[in-house]
Amino acid sequence: MKSKILDVVGISAAVLCLIHCIVFPLLMIIPLGISHNPFVDLIFLIIGAAVVYRILKKTKRMWLKIVFVVSIVLISISVFADLFFEMHVPLIYFGAAGLIAGHIINFNHHKH
Repeated sequence: MKSKILDVVGISAAVLCLIHCIVFPLLMIIPLGISHNPFVDLIFLIIGAAVVYRILKKTKRMWLKIVFVVSIVLISISVFADLFFEMHVPLIYFGAAGLIAGHIINFNHHKH
C-alpha cells in the first residue's frame, strides 16, 4: 500500500513539474515582472529523485526501473544545465513524461 502512495506523490509531482515547465515560459512572455528561478526545478528534482529511489527498492520489474532511472537522469541533466550554465535543455519534458508514465504503470500493477 505504501508504494501506491509513492506513485500518487510521484505522479502529482511530475505533473506539477510538467505544468510548471510548460506554463512558466508562456508567462514570461507576458510582462508580469517574474523571472525563472532554477531552484524551483531543483526542488522538483529532489522530490522526484526521493520518490524514485524508494520505488526502485520496491519494484521488481527491470524495464520499469530503467524508465524511472532514465527519466530522472533526463530531468537532472536539464536542471543542472540550467543551474550551472544558464541554458535551457528541453530534456526535462521527456523526463517528466517518463516519470508520469512510469508511475501510472507501476500504480496499475499493484494488487488492489
